[in-house]
Amino acid sequence: MGVRAVFALLTLSCAAALAFALYLQHAVGLEPCPLCIFQRVGVMALGVFSLLGWLFAGSLRAARPWAALSALSALGGGAVAAWHVRLQHLPADQVPSCGPGLDYMIETMPFTAMLAKVFKGSGECAVVDWTFAGLSLPELTGLFFAGALALAAWNLFRRA
Repeated sequence: MGVRAVFALLTLSCAAALAFALYLQHAVGLEPCPLCIFQRVGVMALGVFSLLGWLFAGSLRAARPWAALSALSALGGGAVAAWHVRLQHLPADQVPSCGPGLDYMIETMPFTAMLAKVFKGSGECAVVDWTFAGLSLPELTGLFFAGALALAAWNLFRRA
């Protein structure tokens, strides 16, 4: 598979993942928690860098920056997903209490305080309200990011 084909696969996979997330939100009625929103941002960043790689990577040398940025996006999104999975597997007595919504925190808190609060987690982030094949959405998203990281790394380190 060529460099551009890998970028195309990543781009289309990100579009499908975001479409599925929007379907779950608007058709099924699952409201995303703050960590879910940050995972969506990771998918969007991965999609944008993959799209740019697809459009502008005519050679391996031109592909490397886009592959590196795609890999970093997948790493970041995967880290958020892993943290989210950790929260979902906490014992009930250790789950943080529910906090304000992300919109409210963005409007009223300094950026660093908002990030700290989001990554501390909240009760809503620990709820598993939808599964597929026994896996929660953050677990599925983590698998998505792992696959995307493998493809981005392949483009980054390939020789031909």
